[in-house]
Amino acid sequence: MNKTESETDWDRVLAFKEGAPIPFDPEDGPYDPNDAEAARAWLAQADLIRKGKVVRRGKRGPQKAPTKKLVSLRLSPEVIDHFKSTGPGWQTRIDSTLLESIKRRA
Repeated sequence: MNKTESETDWDRVLAFKEGAPIPFDPEDGPYDPNDAEAARAWLAQADLIRKGKVVRRGKRGPQKAPTKKLVSLRLSPEVIDHFKSTGPGWQTRIDSTLLESIKRRA
């Protein structure tokens, strides 16, 4: 992870008193943080960035494969321990194992 020097004006942050209006200069940003409606509107249209990729809020990307069905399934502790011990993706590996079993019987 790259560490960059903070551009935060900590003297300004620490001087802030609870309930006091936030000092604002139009050069500081796209909206006045003291105007709740303007802040809400700006945040509603803002992009969320995760791991360097833009993620739109409330919208899921296209599925690579058909969506699976959510079910509740009871499995023996040995089965769960075996698949979990192989690391992340254990549920997908259980699904793959079951699909292979179905194909062998067909």
